[in-house]
Amino acid sequence: MNRNPVYLALDLPRLDAAEALARKVSGHIGGIKLGLEFFCAHGHHGVHELHKLGLPIFLDLKLHDIPNTVAAAMQAIHVLEPAIVTIHAAGGRAMMEDAKAAAGENCKVVAVTVLTSLDDDDLTAIGVTADPHAQALRLAELAQSAGLDGIVCSGHEVGAVHKQWKDGFFVVPGLRPAEGKTGDQKRIVTPRQARDNGASVLVIGRPISRAEDPLAAARSIEATL
Repeated sequence: MNRNPVYLALDLPRLDAAEALARKVSGHIGGIKLGLEFFCAHGHHGVHELHKLGLPIFLDLKLHDIPNTVAAAMQAIHVLEPAIVTIHAAGGRAMMEDAKAAAGENCKVVAVTVLTSLDDDDLTAIGVTADPHAQALRLAELAQSAGLDGIVCSGHEVGAVHKQWKDGFFVVPGLRPAEGKTGDQKRIVTPRQARDNGASVLVIGRPISRAEDPLAAARSIEATL
């Protein structure tokens, strides 16, 4: 992994725009995160094109299905040589075990715990009685027991998870620079706070991609780290 923990979320509908943005800020990020929007629009071809920039690729696909299907999906993306792939911890232990077993040798498999767009009311509405913090810790423990490399959690939980999983690999999204716009995120911290609390990877999208000057924004965030 690159020493710079910032992974730029490139969830853009146009491949040329995604490539141009990544190239512009490539000296101030540690990797590229490609999510569902990008993957559904550009597939394997898009990932191969961005690989040419020489940065690690994080496929944020949040796989969640029966164990056999998730394992087959992991095998199907071997050729893309991702550095990180996400699955959903809510898929259960067997699914996580099979996903890890099917992953490439150099691919970190991390489990999404509680989306950073969800708060207490959202969890209650889907039948989860625990608050986001307790739910994230519970799913982190399950992911660790299933042999995964780490988890995805908000900056609010990463410190507590780091205490119980000392050698875990922790991906933190939903980050906003001080005084930045929150958008649809509900449980946010700054990149510096997340890093100090134990984050291994900092996923940052809109604060860079939608900034008036993306290069200046990337430099500013890097400077805080």
